[in-house]
Amino acid sequence: MTKAATGTDDPIGMAQDNGAGSQGPSTDAILRSILSDLLGLSAEQVAEMTAETELFGALPELDSMAVAGLLTEMEDRLGIVIDDEDVDAELFETFGSLFEFAETKRAA
Repeated sequence: MTKAATGTDDPIGMAQDNGAGSQGPSTDAILRSILSDLLGLSAEQVAEMTAETELFGALPELDSMAVAGLLTEMEDRLGIVIDDEDVDAELFETFGSLFEFAETKRAA
């Protein structure tokens, strides 16, 4: 597993504190882990993702069925609730858009 996948490195400057005194994994690390686990992507593929990395439409593994699983895993692993009205195509355009959404939800 790479440093980025374990949350000990932040190659794209996305890791942030999870709240007051939180010592858990960063949102970035959790999202990378979900993408690797759910889509069967290698640790290297996931570690190389930047904010501009395209997801839906660019990753054959991320089809409509995988999106449902991704949302469920995000809720479970990030401790968030995703409402139907939160989900649109823009959410899955890039790794950065997915990350920003997750960070916003975690901060709420």
